[in-house]
Amino acid sequence: MTVAAKEVTKSCAPAGAALIAQAMDRREGAGRYKAMQSIMDWDRSRLAYRAVKRAFDIVFSGAVLVVIAVPSLVLAAAIRLESEGSPFYSQIRVGRTRPDGSLTTFRMWKFRSMYKDADERLAELREQNEIAGAMFKMKNDPRVTKIGKFIRKHSIDEFPQFLNVFMGQMSVVGPRPPLPNEVAEYTEYDLQRLAVKPGITGWWQGD
Repeated sequence: MTVAAKEVTKSCAPAGAALIAQAMDRREGAGRYKAMQSIMDWDRSRLAYRAVKRAFDIVFSGAVLVVIAVPSLVLAAAIRLESEGSPFYSQIRVGRTRPDGSLTTFRMWKFRSMYKDADERLAELREQNEIAGAMFKMKNDPRVTKIGKFIRKHSIDEFPQFLNVFMGQMSVVGPRPPLPNEVAEYTEYDLQRLAVKPGITGWWQGD
């Protein structure tokens, strides 16, 4: 066992933490996939927990979709009136890694909070990125609409993702699903997050 793994074990951390610590110490070419496989095997062993979590995801997301149905139509109309384009925005995101180490992708939905040419304008704003790593974050992003600022502040733009949860592509709780280009820049340590199903509520909301 590595030094990092021993430290985790001594701290009486939850089961699976030692596997993550070992993954951090691996630097071989295929090590990252072996590490993720070990973590996924540990996750699959918790069948009862996963069944309860999936049942919760279905019931909770279904209830939310019913409650927000009418307000969503009103918001969609307001977004469309402020700026041209569909009131909904979708992106291809990376989901949970398959047992063979290959990546899964799905289309994640949001209420549109930016002008329709936001993706094209991203390149010119890259140098103003306020966080380190593959993700882009800018406090006063000029691509964000007035309504977009409000729904982003209150995380209302994320509500359509409850459809992704209901379909089993995401979970209510889990790490935020990354973009393919973000995954391309992941370190071996970062790749561990792909061992579990992505969620609506994750570390990103706390940043």
